[in-house]
Amino acid sequence: MQQEVIYELSEFYKVFGDVTRLKILNTLCDQKRCVSEIAEQLHMTHSSISHQLKVLRSQNFVKNEKVGKTVYYTLADTHIVTILKYGYEHILERKKQ
Repeated sequence: MQQEVIYELSEFYKVFGDVTRLKILNTLCDQKRCVSEIAEQLHMTHSSISHQLKVLRSQNFVKNEKVGKTVYYTLADTHIVTILKYGYEHILERKKQ
C-alpha cells in the first residue's frame, strides 16, 4: 500500500475514535436530522454537535442539504453504515467470549 493511502486510512479511522462523533453517526443511520434534533437526542449543545459535524463533513462522513433555513445532515454513503455495523458486531462477539 502506498504511504499516502496509509496516511489517509489512518486519518479515516481517527474519526471513529471520538464518542460524540460515533453517537452522531449512529443517530444519522436511520434518517436525516438537523443540528437541533441531533443535539436534543444526544443531550448535548448545538455548538458541540456543530463542531463534530464540521469534522465529519471534512472527512466526507456526512453531507448536508439546506431546506429553507434548516440544514439537514445525512451519512455520505452506505460504507459508513457498514463500518459501524461490522464494528458493533465485532464488539458483541468479543463480549461473548
